[in-house]
Parts: sequence; C-alpha cells; structure tokens
Amino acid sequence: MRGVREDGAVAEDRTRIVAWTALLALPLGGLSILLAAPEADMRWENHPSHFWLVLGTSVASAILAYATGEVAARRGDGRLFLVSVGFLAAAGFLGLHALATPKVLLDGPNGGFVLATPVGLVVAAVLAALSAAPAEIVMRHLRALRVGVLALMALWAAFSLAEIAPLDDPTPPESGSAPLTVLAVVGLALYGYAALRYAALYRRRRAAIVVAVVTAFVLLAEAMVAVAFARNWHASWWEWHVLMLAAFALIALAARAQGPGERFSDLYLEATAAGTREVSVVFADLAGFTAFAEERDPRTVQEMLNAYVEAAIPAIVERHGGEIDRLLGDAMMATFNTRGDQPDHARRAAEAALAVQRETAALAAANPDWPRFRVGVNTGEALVGVLGAGEGRSYSVVGDTVNVASRLQAAAEPGTVAVSAATLHGLAGARVSGLGALTLRGKREPVEAYVLEGLS
Repeated sequence: MRGVREDGAVAEDRTRIVAWTALLALPLGGLSILLAAPEADMRWENHPSHFWLVLGTSVASAILAYATGEVAARRGDGRLFLVSVGFLAAAGFLGLHALATPKVLLDGPNGGFVLATPVGLVVAAVLAALSAAPAEIVMRHLRALRVGVLALMALWAAFSLAEIAPLDDPTPPESGSAPLTVLAVVGLALYGYAALRYAALYRRRRAAIVVAVVTAFVLLAEAMVAVAFARNWHASWWEWHVLMLAAFALIALAARAQGPGERFSDLYLEATAAGTREVSVVFADLAGFTAFAEERDPRTVQEMLNAYVEAAIPAIVERHGGEIDRLLGDAMMATFNTRGDQPDHARRAAEAALAVQRETAALAAANPDWPRFRVGVNTGEALVGVLGAGEGRSYSVVGDTVNVASRLQAAAEPGTVAVSAATLHGLAGARVSGLGALTLRGKREPVEAYVLEGLS
C-alpha cells in the first residue's frame, strides 16, 4: 500500500508540473500570435494607464525590497539580501520608466527613462542569478553591491535628464533592435538559470514561496522577450507590463499566505535556516513573580510587567545590539551573535544584562513590593534557525547553551547577574565574585559560575 501511495504522489506531482508549465507557456504563446498576426496586435495608447500601471509595479517591487531587506538584515541571510537588492533595482528603474510616460510628469519621452525597464530587468536578473548560488566573494561585499545598484540608478536618472549620450535619443528603440535583443538574451539566460536553481531548492523544501519565486523569474524572462520584440502601445507591448506586475504580485501574495512569522524563511540559506554558531544568551526572570501575581489584580500585574519590559528591551536591543528571542510571562530571553557578526557578543551580553538590572532597579526602588529580575548569561555553541511549521514558525536559538543560561538565572540572587566561565572568558576587566561550582538541573558536571559586579 505504501508503494501505491508513493506512486500516486509522484503522478500527482507530474500532473502539477505539466499544468504549471502549460500555464506559464501561455504568455509566450499569446505574444507569438500577436507578433505573427499584426492585425491582432491592437493599438491602445493611454498615457495615464501606462503611468499608473508601471508606477504600481514599481511600488509592489519596492515593498518587496523593503520586506525582504528587513528580514535579510535581521537574520543576516545573504541570499535574501540579494533578492532584496534585485527587487530594489527593478523598483528603481521601473519608477524611472514611469516618468517616461509623455504628458504625465514630463512633456515628452526621455530616452534613458524609456530604456530603464529592460536595463532594470537585466540588473535584477543578475542579482537573481547571484542569489540562486551566492558565491563567497559576493557574500563578502553585499553592502557594497547595494550601494552600487543605488549609484547606478542615480547615474542613469542624471544622465537621462541631462540627455547625455547615449541616453539623449527620446525616440523609443525599435522592436527587434540589436540593443533590445542583446538585453533580452542576457536577461533570459540569467532568469532561466535562477529559476532552475530555485526549482532545485523547491525539491528540498517544498514551499509555496519558492514556487512563487520560480514562477516570477519565468514571467520576468518572458517579459524580457516581450520588451525586445513588442510594438509600442500595442497589446504585445502592454503584455510585458502586466507580466512584471504579475511576477511581483505573485511573490507578495505567497509571502502574505505564509503568515506573520518568518514569511521568507523558506528562501534562507542552509546556514541561516539551521546553523550552528557561538552565541551568548541572556535569560532574565522575575523572582517572586508568582506570589506577587496571586495577591494582585491582573491589571496591576500587567502594568508592572509592561514597565519592566519597556525599561529592559531598549537596554538590550538599542544599546547593545541584542535580539529579543522570546517573552514568556515574567521571563525574557535575548541572544547575541545569531547572525555571526558580533565577535564581542559575550561582552555585549554582559553589558546588556548589567544595563537591565540598572534600568529596572529604579522602578523597583519606586515600587518596593515589586519583584526583581534575576539574570543569567552564558556563551557557547547553539543551533540557530527556524523552528516549528506553518504559521507557528519562529527563529530561535536552542541547545545546552540556552539551558545553562536559564539555570544560571535561577541560581542568581534578585538584582544580580550570574555569568558562566565561558562568558567570563570574553570579559576583559570584569569584576566578579565567585558563586562556585553549581549543580544545575540537567547537567552531569558542576558549572563554574560568577556574580558579575561590573565591567571596566
């Protein structure tokens, strides 16, 4: 029976692939018919419609650039960063093309702005191909790459407005001209390569967002063909505008369907999705919280918790670059170096822990009946990646390093910070007093621990 089910699943997958391929072939089929039968390629010149269609596509791409870029920065994922820059390039050049619409913002067509679409699509294709198989040298220069793309867009706009050769010809390039054909061939090859690589990623992860990306790259490749051979203001010309909008809208819809947690996690590099690296963990918990909560109105408890959290989180995140991994009632866990970009993570974690105690001490002094934080800090290797499934996915740190930080917190006195020997090793000039070798729950061997009193 198991073999029958597996054969049925394979047959179903093949059916889906055939249907998907047939659906994606429709735009090229329609384009071929329009080009082969000029009488069917109806002309419709509507400048406002063109402006808003291109501008809307540019905005959609810009939103995707922001959304993916924010996640890429937070997770330190190179692949998603390259995808984000690709969206940024498409958005910028499409925005310039929108400005080429006569009688909308400019009096007449602008040569550079007219050519902005195929050029932007090729730049985005280069970035799509780089994201499909990011090389080490590219990963080391991600920020410079983004700056370079922004500079290229700015220069293109400046040269276009100044009508500097070769962007001084306001007439649109002819259908099938050599420059457009070359751009189309380059874009087609790059998008095709990216689509194949992401299709291989889909075979490993089986995620809807990956299918959307593959489909979008195919649509953009078809748009490149239409750009090269369509007749201006005819149905074939409008087709590539619609293809681009469909490509970006498809990815946006797929991301929205993923739910609020880790929308783009299925695009992460393997090391981001589930990587092992050295991190530092800060675990804080309110001593005596249960007794406090039992004797008071829930609203009073909520106000106390909110006041503490509002004081503690900026001390961790804004001042020392930590990330709040989770808030669990009266407990809080923060992590450092989850992206692998904080070599001084032990010191950052220790400074953040001390800052939490300083900031909350003032609140505790003004409210003597409030419980106090106990804080534990530990450093070591941990698994950093995506946990859970569906809408329940989260990006978290798990492993013995986290468990020890929690146990150290439980062993600390209220108002103090307990650190492990591993953390202390990265704290030059630390002032500590010994807690001794602690027997922690779940640990076979005692763990050396210290009370951190200050840092020079």
